[in-house]
Amino acid sequence: MAVDSLKNAWNVGELRKKIGYTLLMFLIFRIGAHIPTPYIDRDTLNQMLGSGAIMNFMNTISGGSFKSLSVFALSITPYITASIILQLLTIVIPSLERLSKEGDFGRKKITQYTRYSTVGLGFFQAFGLTYGIRAAVLVPTPAMKWPTYLLIAIVLTAGTSFLMWLGEAITEKGIGNGISLIIFAGIVSRIPTAMTSLWDMLRVGEINSLTIIGLVLIVIFVTAGVIYVQEGQRRVTVQYAKRVVGRRVYGGQSSHIPLKVNQAGVIPVIFAISLLAFPQTIASWMPTSAFAQFVSKWFSMNGSITSIPYMLVYGALIIFFTYFYTAITFNPVDVADNLKKYGGFIPGLRPGRPTAEYLTKVLNRITLAGGIFLALIAVLPTLVIGVTGLKNIYFGGTSLLIVVGVALDTMKQIESQLMSRHYQGFMR
Repeated sequence: MAVDSLKNAWNVGELRKKIGYTLLMFLIFRIGAHIPTPYIDRDTLNQMLGSGAIMNFMNTISGGSFKSLSVFALSITPYITASIILQLLTIVIPSLERLSKEGDFGRKKITQYTRYSTVGLGFFQAFGLTYGIRAAVLVPTPAMKWPTYLLIAIVLTAGTSFLMWLGEAITEKGIGNGISLIIFAGIVSRIPTAMTSLWDMLRVGEINSLTIIGLVLIVIFVTAGVIYVQEGQRRVTVQYAKRVVGRRVYGGQSSHIPLKVNQAGVIPVIFAISLLAFPQTIASWMPTSAFAQFVSKWFSMNGSITSIPYMLVYGALIIFFTYFYTAITFNPVDVADNLKKYGGFIPGLRPGRPTAEYLTKVLNRITLAGGIFLALIAVLPTLVIGVTGLKNIYFGGTSLLIVVGVALDTMKQIESQLMSRHYQGFMR
């Protein structure tokens, strides 16, 4: 069935162009991931960079660029951090809030601010990272030390800016959400490395076949769980009053409002991991400071009982961003007003404020369930590492969440375009 749907998608000229364009952008991304940043001693760099969960995840989403410090080493995380900051500021700054409600003009203006913020944050992180690994920087002469640091920071910032453009180009001309797909491509590109690493560990006896079977079962369980939660929804019944216009009768039928269990998708996970990576980047500049020790305790994962603070912070951030992003994408007051405007009502409730309060209550309950599920899956690598001792795990719960979630969202976009052209889609 899925094969037939893919054939149908490829047979639609416009859809074929979008898929082809997206694949071309993936190819460019993978080529850029292998372009080295100048003046870096790779051997010294590999010894300096740790193997913690955040570092491994940063390396995974960048497609291996982080630990090799290619031009795409920072990946798209500065853009994500900038988006978080702008969305938070939209709530607290009245002028930005008004701008966000000005339709297409406001959206474009906020996107422009996000781009500027991405460049600023990218340069800040790039220069800090360069200074943090200064022992691995090959300085031509002592007088060229700071110009060399500056050059490396500019190259890394340019790489992030290019990825930002790449993501926006995919969203505009390709299929799916470009930023999410770039992260998706980075994670998927690391699967062969993860498989090879597991095979080598099995071959030398570091792990046994039962461990492999357990990991496979975990992957199947997580995949099924993500699909179940992503597709799960609470349907709120809506009744429309009958209206007589001339000789015609309108309304009178029933419908429903689908409230998704996980309205925010995988965005909360991406936001949370990006925020966790930020203090670790700063701590790497001053590894012996009290701040670095604080970050090591609360923002790093080592697969032991001391990882509990990390799991608590990570889980809390995911639940917070689940509520935060749901509030941005679904406004119960607007839905209640639209229902009232078109003669719709929820049986047993008055239109207007009571309807909005009921929708808010239902949405808060199912969002909590969705957020807790995301948090549990995301901290799964900590538990796996604690049980199996696999310190360098490449493909954990966070990665799996993102891969499955982005794949589902992209399939839905393809399906909607197929259905609009009278083809059968993937989800039947």
